[in-house]
Formats: sequence, C-alpha cells, structure tokens
Amino acid sequence: MTPKKILRDYRPNVGVALFNRAGEVWYGRRAGDFADLGEPADLYRWQMPQGGVDNGEDIVGAAYRELEEETGIVSARLLTVTPGWLAYDFPAGYKKKNWIGQRQKWAAMLFEGDETEIDLVHDGKQEFDDWRWGELEEAPSLIVPFKRHIYQELMAAFVPLRDYLRQRS
Repeated sequence: MTPKKILRDYRPNVGVALFNRAGEVWYGRRAGDFADLGEPADLYRWQMPQGGVDNGEDIVGAAYRELEEETGIVSARLLTVTPGWLAYDFPAGYKKKNWIGQRQKWAAMLFEGDETEIDLVHDGKQEFDDWRWGELEEAPSLIVPFKRHIYQELMAAFVPLRDYLRQRS
C-alpha cells in the first residue's frame, strides 16, 4: 500500500510569470538539461523563473528574490498570485532531499525596467544561459513533461491577465 501523499511532502516553491507591456512572457533556457531523466539534451529547457521558498519567507518575497537571483530583474510589479497550490511529483530517479515533488504558487508580474537590467549570472550562479520573450501559450510545450500540467493550469489562469495587458498597450 502506498502512503497517502500530503502537502507537506512537497517542497514549497514559487514561480514567476513575468509579462512585458506587450503581454509576452519571459522564458529562460535552463543552463542544465534533463538528460539524466531520459529526456533529449536540447529539449524542454525553457521555463519561467522558479525556486524554493525559504523557511519563514512569504510567497511574494520569495517570488521577488527568485526573480532577481535567476534573472537580475528588480524592476517588476506584482499583479497577482495564484490561489491555492499547484503540485507536481518528481519522476522516478529525480530526488530533491526527501521531497516527492513540489507545490507551487505563481506570481504574475509586470516588467517595468529596461532589458539591460537582465543579468543571468547572480553571485556566481547561473540558472539560465539564454532568455527570450514569448507567448504564454508556448509554456506547456517548452517545459519538461513532468511539469507540463502545472504550466497548462498557469497558462489558463493568466490568459485573461495577458489579454488585459495587451488591450492597455
């Protein structure tokens, strides 16, 4: 019998859907790949910034920290945060300490800076080796398959917000 999965078995995580004024979303290409999981080396490397929530850290603070750590961006305004948690399981063989997966909240933010602000190397660490603006609908096809359903939910949740941004630009 498999033990019941409970929320505390999932690593708390935050993601950022960063929109520009044209309604495009920021994608970074992971510096590493998922070849160790049997995925082709050059596939599924594009994603939005995301990372763990530190003990005692609130979701919004974690979102701003992760955005800056992974992209160098500090000129962003919070638009909304997804209610509830979106969770995914890690595939077999992919371990992060004792977690069985991650539970995420997603922050939608508006980029208010200049693209020269984007710096993919922070404190000697580099999560992404390239970046681009793209359509929100691209998200599910760009992400590694075990995270795909999260990006589908995220896309559905943020399409109205993206459409609103486009109407205003």
